[in-house]
Order: sequence, then C-alpha cells, then structure tokens
Amino acid sequence: MNIYILTLFPELFDNYLEHSLVKRAREINLVDFKLINFRDFTYDKHRTVDDIPFGGGSGMVIKPEPVIKAFLSIPAEQRETGKKIVPSARGILFNQTHAEQLSTNDALIFFAGRYKGFDQRIVELMEAEEYSIGDYVIQGGEIAVMTMLDAILRLIPGFLGDEDSAATDSFAGEKKLLSAPDYTRPREFMGKAVPDVLVSGDHKKIAEWKHRESLRLTMERRTELISQARLDKDDIRILDEIKAGSYKDEPLEHNLNQDRRKL
Repeated sequence: MNIYILTLFPELFDNYLEHSLVKRAREINLVDFKLINFRDFTYDKHRTVDDIPFGGGSGMVIKPEPVIKAFLSIPAEQRETGKKIVPSARGILFNQTHAEQLSTNDALIFFAGRYKGFDQRIVELMEAEEYSIGDYVIQGGEIAVMTMLDAILRLIPGFLGDEDSAATDSFAGEKKLLSAPDYTRPREFMGKAVPDVLVSGDHKKIAEWKHRESLRLTMERRTELISQARLDKDDIRILDEIKAGSYKDEPLEHNLNQDRRKL
C-alpha cells in the first residue's frame, strides 16, 4: 500500500513511522509512506498557506493553491486510484467498517489540516471523504491521520504477527460488538482473581463466557451498537437473561478474601 500524507508538520510522523509494527511494515515493503509538506508549494516571500475566512469570523483557513499543487506532485496513477481522506469534525464518524474498507486500497492520500481547516473547495475538487475520529476538536489533522492509519494498517494481511488477533478485537466481525475482557498471569493480583472459566480448559465454556461478556459490556456501555448488530436468537436470549438478572455465570471479578485459590 502506498500512503501519502499532506501536512504542514511532517516531523510529527517521525516517531510513528520509525517504531514498532509500522517500522517493520515499511522494512518489508508492505507499506510505503510519502510525507508532503504543502508549504513547500508556496512561492510568495512569506510562504503563506492560510488566509482569513470569507464571511468573517475568527481563525485562519488553509488556502487551496498550495494543497492542490502538493497533491499534483503525487504520481498520476496514485492520484487517480488513491482514496482521498480529510480528517474533519464535520466528517462521518470513522469506525471499524471504514478501516476494513480502506485497508483494501492500493493507495491512500491523507490531507492533515490545521487552524480552522481546509478551504472546502479542496475537499470538493479532490472528491475526498471527510472523517471525524470523535465529537471533539484537536489541534490538527496529524493525530487524526495516525489514529485512522493505526486502525487501517493492522488489517492489512502480514502487518500483525498474529493475524487472528484482529479478528477477536472489539468491533470485529459482522456483529461489531465490544470484546470480552482479557486476563494474563498472575492468576491472583491485589485481591482480584481471573474468572475460573478462563483457566478451566473447557474451550466451549470459555467461548460462551466471552460471548456473554461481549454482549453484556456492549449493552451496558454502547447500546447503539446493540441496535445496529446482526443478533441471532441466541444473542437475544442472552441479552434478555442479562436484563432480567438471570445470567448466573461466574462474575467478572472475584474477591480473594473469599477465594484464595492459587495456581
């Protein structure tokens, strides 16, 4: 995958690109990054990239000329086939489905804005998709680009050491539910113990527990995901049991004052 990032601050991506799995993916040529500073495409004395907004108001707006010139520096084939993405508080809320779709593209072109954002004609001329990473505003588009990239890259085959890991994450699969909690050694820690079912060796019961916890947590914390999920009859039965308080499986946590079993 070829990834182009148009930004005023390419140095903000240095650490992100030089560490961990992103660095490895670059080394094995799974992904290739090109950082383009659109200030380099200004030709006035002050290298101006922004101006006051038409209609008045506070803040400054990024001018279209340098951004479009920077975009035209990308090879023609990549410009034509690449998906253009603009982080924006006005955008569609970015989710796992978007990450899955974008992970199949050969080229992605990100436009990281600053100040009040881009002149809207940039978005229109590029036929770009505007995505929001949440209902809040941050200083610039660079962190939003990294956030979306992190979600996208880990879905590319070969990026993760264990590809099955992504399949068990929150929002993975058709139902898009929250994942069940995770535990590791030690079994007992500061008055808390790992649920017995997870060390029982009974894979069927473990799978059932994880599914129930996934449904329970999603219902408690993200009810809108429940309404959007493709639930089957068994899922609905489990949810009804949880709502009615008849779900009697082992609780999520144990008080070790009552249970001092050790491995």
